[in-house]
Amino acid sequence: MSVKDQYLKKNPDDVVIVAAYRTALTKGGKGGFKDVGSDFILRQLTAEFIKKTGVDPKIIQDVAVGNVLNGRAGDFEHRGALLSAGLPYSTPFVAINRQCSSGLMAISQVANKIKVGEIECGLAGGVESMTKNYGPQALIKIDPAYENDPEFQKNGIPMGITNENVCAKFNIARDVQDEFAAKSYQKAEKAQSEGKFKDEILPIEVFQEDDDDDDEEENEDEDDEPKEKKVWIDKDEGIRPGVTKEKLAKIKPAFKDDGVSSAGNSSQVSDGAALVLLMKRSFAEKHGFKPQAKFVLTSIAGVPPEIMGIGPAVAIPKVLKQTGLEVKDIDVYEINEAFAGQCLYSIESCNIPKEKVNLNGGAIALGHPLGCTGARQYATILRLLQPGQFGLTSMCIGTGMGAASVIVKE
Repeated sequence: MSVKDQYLKKNPDDVVIVAAYRTALTKGGKGGFKDVGSDFILRQLTAEFIKKTGVDPKIIQDVAVGNVLNGRAGDFEHRGALLSAGLPYSTPFVAINRQCSSGLMAISQVANKIKVGEIECGLAGGVESMTKNYGPQALIKIDPAYENDPEFQKNGIPMGITNENVCAKFNIARDVQDEFAAKSYQKAEKAQSEGKFKDEILPIEVFQEDDDDDDEEENEDEDDEPKEKKVWIDKDEGIRPGVTKEKLAKIKPAFKDDGVSSAGNSSQVSDGAALVLLMKRSFAEKHGFKPQAKFVLTSIAGVPPEIMGIGPAVAIPKVLKQTGLEVKDIDVYEINEAFAGQCLYSIESCNIPKEKVNLNGGAIALGHPLGCTGARQYATILRLLQPGQFGLTSMCIGTGMGAASVIVKE
């Protein structure tokens, strides 16, 4: 029996994914989620997720949610969001922060708990409001005693500069990055126009400040609170029509005057959430849930912090070695486009055919809500795989790491 055949075999103890959905990804600072926080987004998605899947919250034995920018990874407010959405007090919760892999780490933690028999059903995902939490307040502070220590300093390098370091070290030119970014936009535009994201997105209702109130009469009481309106958010906002390599080439470098990274070939600041429901196969069958995919393995690898973007180039070979699979065995790859340069390097250094990567575009076009991305990739790749195919998701991780995960479509 081949390695692939071993993973295709169905066993009662398998960890299976029975559902994966996400919100639309909205523009940070000005998009559909600009007036609500991560707790509100998570609460609304969880409630809609329960409705969509029909899962009884009482059978969910643990919940893990990834988040990067909230204080303490959102442990207080996100527990409240889950309880408000209908989960019982008896269901525990853990907040997880491993930078951009946080959503994937949540999935992996739940999967591993199922593997060892600690639980049989768990909910995992990630959420981020970059509108509310991204900016100067998110910068790290080094203890004065070590502020001149080079190893401490490396972890304070801005992410954009780490990509410039990758591009300089491995000779990745601006034009190939713009070409890669343009293709991401073009693929996402095509996918959106063809309705390919509709199945993975759960619309959620949010409150927005009513901008129409700006022209109210001047004698209106200045102490009145701004009026709010309810709006359903169901469409990714970062996708731009008609993007070309030539148009992106006109955008100024974002991090260095002579740099190669721009707002056009880097991931977008975004808000969003995603959730994944995992079960032991025998438990899923007992409760009437059809497995969508089998969880195989997630691997983590470390790299120098100053070139953190090469993380996938190390994590992907690691997970393939640990599973006994090869690059050719993977049918679809979702590799996070934190920056075009680092993503390109990771693809090429692993000898991955580009036509297998980010079939509907990636974070450059869709957005990168930090804690959400790992779970968002699962929601996306499940729809791209055909039965019996293997999928791999991966991302770089700030402070110098990479993560990669393998699943098999049922």
